[in-house]
Amino acid sequence: MIRASALPGEIPTVAALVDGELAELTTSLRRDAALQPVTMASADGMRVYRRSLSFMLITAARELFSDVAVFIDHSVSNGGYFCHVTGRNPFSKNELGIIKTRMREIVSADEPITRREVSLPEAIKIFEKNHDDDKVRLLRYREKPSLVIYSLREMRDYFHGYMVPSTGYLPYFDLTAAGDGFILWYPRRRDPTRLHPPAAPSPLFAAFQEYGGWLRMLGVHNVGGLNEAIENERIHELSLVAEALHEQHIARISTEIAALHPRPRLVLIAGPSSAGKTTFSKRLTVQLLAHGIRPFHMGVDDFFVDREKTPLDENGDLDFESPNAIDIHRLNRDLRALAGGEEVALPRYNFMTGKSEPGPTLRLGAGHVILLEGIHCLNPDLITRVPDESVYRIFVSALTQLNLDRHNRASTTDTRLIRRLVRDAHQRGWSPRETIQRWESVRRGEKRHIIPYQQNADTMFNSALAHELAVLRPLAEPLLLQVQPRTSARVEVKRLLALLQWFRPCPADVVPGNSILREFIGGSALKDFSAWDLRHAGTHGE
Repeated sequence: MIRASALPGEIPTVAALVDGELAELTTSLRRDAALQPVTMASADGMRVYRRSLSFMLITAARELFSDVAVFIDHSVSNGGYFCHVTGRNPFSKNELGIIKTRMREIVSADEPITRREVSLPEAIKIFEKNHDDDKVRLLRYREKPSLVIYSLREMRDYFHGYMVPSTGYLPYFDLTAAGDGFILWYPRRRDPTRLHPPAAPSPLFAAFQEYGGWLRMLGVHNVGGLNEAIENERIHELSLVAEALHEQHIARISTEIAALHPRPRLVLIAGPSSAGKTTFSKRLTVQLLAHGIRPFHMGVDDFFVDREKTPLDENGDLDFESPNAIDIHRLNRDLRALAGGEEVALPRYNFMTGKSEPGPTLRLGAGHVILLEGIHCLNPDLITRVPDESVYRIFVSALTQLNLDRHNRASTTDTRLIRRLVRDAHQRGWSPRETIQRWESVRRGEKRHIIPYQQNADTMFNSALAHELAVLRPLAEPLLLQVQPRTSARVEVKRLLALLQWFRPCPADVVPGNSILREFIGGSALKDFSAWDLRHAGTHGE
């Protein structure tokens, strides 16, 4: 049995790679194997820590407040989960202190966290007895005949992924009240043995709360509810309403832009990878046209330097997430020229060849507004010499709050990665293994170059759709299964496959042609959309 603990000053080990496969520290070794520690400084290690910490919170809360159900809702800035309870008012500051004390006691006792595989009917009986209706709904559509149940003290529960061996591994946490719930704080990978001071509420928090309201409106509170909608052939109705909510939000943003005085000449649209910025930009273009505004869409990606000039990260890999991967000088030169009414020959980047190629040549009239989208658009170092009153800033991200059940959240990052896997394979010629291997660099770049600037946004758009993983599953699974065993991407592949298996497959025909999701699965009605031939519009002196 593998055992590991951290000495003072060391980063704790919470799991292990056994011949390249992720394993719990309680795994029994029956043969010689290559071992590699998985610490809290890694993505997999932090997932193990956060999952185990959530189990300890739920156990402590259940012991102290037996009639309360705790929900792990969504992540928050600076390392934490927003949680809420049902069946009573939110926990008071004093009650949170009592729960925290009980959690400290459980850590000091170093209570074992044990696992047992049970048959699916037995698992359903366990959760029916505990009145965990969301888990019962989820398990009705499980494709495997068994389930791993974890036990801590008298609590038994299902968690999607591995755990630490005992509660002595979980000393780093805090609880604070927030809104109508509370936050479970945990460390971040970059500093895994220290809690960071709580951050001020970010626009992401409000976006998560709004999306939760959307899910309640749709009548889909978790993946079990989504699976029921698919099984009962209500998915077309759900898709139409979800898309209508997107359209309402985009229309609201366009109305705000139209009402501004002076009207902005440049709309900046930023967000992390695979957030759906391109399709959002084109849908916003349609709405602005309805207001009599003449938009022209540009992508920062077309200003990528040639691939051989792309900077390298600290691991020697191509760093496409760095602002230095963009020809910033040419971007600003072309923007200034367009704003000044000059004729400009724009570039177009070929992702297959990694080369910049000639794009359209055009001239904008005085009544045009430029929609510029790209991951760095809220970074003040990207766009210079443009008056602030001439700019409107939008942050786009995919902030799904559709969790597996009350204790197992679906990561927003995983949703974007699965989107990107499907898009990269069919549109950019990248293999699933290449996309997964690049993802760590993508995430590192987002944390450095994108997330810190989200506060600069005038508004935020959440591109998540409740049913998208059900649609993406039939497209993503064959790609993931192409990744060979014992490769560096295999751990991530197994984790994503396990996540997708909770979703009933959904046909792509429920997705309308103008959907954000079409940007990734193909068949977008907006792929070649352009408001009109701007070259002719410019020659008329407009």
